[in-house]
Amino acid sequence: MPLSHQQDGCRSKVLVFGSGNFGSCLADHLGDSSHTVYMWSRSENLVKHFNEHHRNPEVLRDHIFSESIKAIGPDFPSENVVRDVDVLLFAVPTEGVRETLTALRPKLDEADLPLFIFVNKGIEIGTHALTLEIIADTCGPEVAKVATFISGPSFAKEIIKRQPTSVSVASLSETHAKKASTLFHQPWFRCYTGGDPIGVELAGALKNVYAIASGMSDGLGFENNTRAMLITRGLAEMTRIGTAYGASPLTFLSLAGVGDLFLTCSSPTSRNYTVGFRLGKGEKLDHIVKTLGSSIIDGLGVTAPIATAIYEVLYEDKNVEERAKLLMSLPPIPELDIPDQTGRPAHRLLRKLKLVE
Repeated sequence: MPLSHQQDGCRSKVLVFGSGNFGSCLADHLGDSSHTVYMWSRSENLVKHFNEHHRNPEVLRDHIFSESIKAIGPDFPSENVVRDVDVLLFAVPTEGVRETLTALRPKLDEADLPLFIFVNKGIEIGTHALTLEIIADTCGPEVAKVATFISGPSFAKEIIKRQPTSVSVASLSETHAKKASTLFHQPWFRCYTGGDPIGVELAGALKNVYAIASGMSDGLGFENNTRAMLITRGLAEMTRIGTAYGASPLTFLSLAGVGDLFLTCSSPTSRNYTVGFRLGKGEKLDHIVKTLGSSIIDGLGVTAPIATAIYEVLYEDKNVEERAKLLMSLPPIPELDIPDQTGRPAHRLLRKLKLVE
């Protein structure tokens, strides 16, 4: 199943699935980089308003978007549109990826597929599947093997202001990672390629847990020492979990790892930080987004006390202040360690992709 549609160094036609904060800002970035962009939305009102005013009525409302962008929808993009573009960019929530790819598959020209780029973060509820596995389930192993993933410290409101930003671009195919990097790379938006999409996905999911912990800490009135401790020990836990899963420990030192962790843990703009801050202030939240990634710890045989404490606060109604005291009363342990047994979940996924026996 060749993927040859997208050409290096050329102006591309890009179809963006999703018109939220990140989908809109990346559409604007690409449109401002001389690419032709179609942005799909389920909202008929958004499509009409965007095409008339070059503004998104739901997010980033003060921004005037590039005239190179055309909003389409609410009907799912037609076969003609799908087959006419060079790049498919998925900016839908992880819970919507399987549905989107299932609807997309019959419209693809399997002899000439576009470049697939995913910017969603999180793990599918129920299946605990990474997006890489969802792609394999819906579009087949050959597409999953060349799919690319973009992640890193990148708030949408800063990207649209063209503030300097850098991200990780990862794929099991170095060629396709470079294609995605070339597509996005601009003087204000640097891309660094890598070959560990599993680690990039895990980092993007797990950092949300520690953002909540950082918000809780601030909500309890703790200051800089505590935040620095949580970020550093959170990174250690992320690395331990990711390595046990089968990711490279180096990935957690990347922009997708420590970069995104630092941003999410230190900014009130982060939704997960805000959730933690409100919990630290004593609020009871009726509904917490469940795609935090802590469920993957089960069965890996690793210790992650901060992540475990956050899970207990969110889902077992444990007291925030008591969990904080419990964490600080744990016995001393070695600061850095790598699990003895590593890689079984990743090996199962790579076997599904027919990359290992």
